Amino acid sequence: MTLVKVINKSDYIGIFASGLCLLHCLATPFLFVAHANMELHADGHPFWWGFMDVAFLLLSFLAVYWSVKNTSKKWIVYTFWILWGLLALIILNEKWALWHLVEEAIYFPTVGLVLLHFYNRRYCHCEDAHCCTDQQ
Repeated sequence: MTLVKVINKSDYIGIFASGLCLLHCLATPFLFVAHANMELHADGHPFWWGFMDVAFLLLSFLAVYWSVKNTSKKWIVYTFWILWGLLALIILNEKWALWHLVEEAIYFPTVGLVLLHFYNRRYCHCEDAHCCTDQQ
């Protein structure tokens, strides 16, 4: 698959990445309970589970980056970046424990990105380079 085809399908990639991120976030509490029952001295999560957060964040960055290049509305561009920025902030806060946030805070930007990718794909996707970001 060429890069142009991937870029043209960036909303699908974004839906997939954000959807997987949402499933990852929903599954985490259940996996921690199962992990704690298996090991009495469980003091955290496996490295690979925490690495998935960063992988989803990077994949969603690429999907947002490509999607904003092919959208026809400026407000979509700003909303994509605001939601992605919130997602990044929440994930980095979880890694570094900067301040206390409720665990459910991550659902807002994740669901928002999924819905925005669906909306962008349905109503705002450009077919050529001339229509993109010309309209408000």
